[in-house]
Amino acid sequence: MQKLPNVLQEADQARTAIGHFNISESVSLTAVAAAARELNVPVIVGLSEGERKFFGTQQAAAVVRSIRDEYEQPIYLNADHTHSLEGALEAARAGFDAVVFDRSSLPFEENIRETRRAVEALKSVNPNFVVEGEIGDIGTGSQIHDKAPDHLVLTTVQEAKQFVDETGVDVLSPAVGNMHGMLKSMIRGTAEKRLNLARIKELKQAVGIFMTLHGGSGTNDADLREAILSGMTVIHINTELRVAWRKALDASLAKDETEVVPYKLLAEPLKAVQTVVRQRLELFNSRPVIQA
Repeated sequence: MQKLPNVLQEADQARTAIGHFNISESVSLTAVAAAARELNVPVIVGLSEGERKFFGTQQAAAVVRSIRDEYEQPIYLNADHTHSLEGALEAARAGFDAVVFDRSSLPFEENIRETRRAVEALKSVNPNFVVEGEIGDIGTGSQIHDKAPDHLVLTTVQEAKQFVDETGVDVLSPAVGNMHGMLKSMIRGTAEKRLNLARIKELKQAVGIFMTLHGGSGTNDADLREAILSGMTVIHINTELRVAWRKALDASLAKDETEVVPYKLLAEPLKAVQTVVRQRLELFNSRPVIQA
């Protein structure tokens, strides 16, 4: 099985993207893995600190490893939005493939110092461990928001280059108009997120490393494809899965109020999540038409 850095390199060269889908329980994990197998594409499963606390860090690593081994499937595990070196090291030692070491809330220079320290420590545990750093403002919470933040600050080219040069991260997570979570208007289908595609191109040219788009839920499809062509190698989707899971569970519970068997009630949420993941993976892996 290829290591994650090689898979990222292949996607970057092919101008496709690896889908990253957050999970916090086995139903969603099963759905993500099944959708990726169906399309025969690599996939990344992410768990934030809260999701790891619920699922279990060691347990998540063991289950993903068992899926990888049983199906010989390129499925990888990421410690999403980890805010401490202790938490990042726990994930690396448990067998995770990557971490988003997120100290973006700190002053810029302090973010650089802590991220550089994390890169050195994590690479000593596993040289193939992928470390992602984040700069800029993309909001917080993969949930439903009433309104967009008043002001989200885009990552500048100068910041990105300095951050990458001084930290040695493998992947950069910039702010390019993306935002965590979704608005109620996006759930209703009356609004979409739009990205600053010009900034993505500028950042990719400046840093030359892999880049991740966080907060991909609710983003215009054409913008996502153009973002991939412009340099995004990983796309994060979380809130869309949560919305599909919740809607399907509500429908399942309403169908038969006497049903108490968990695996029967959860069959519809599994199908709903799998459908969303499959649709997103199809978009992320559609090949661009290259003009001769």
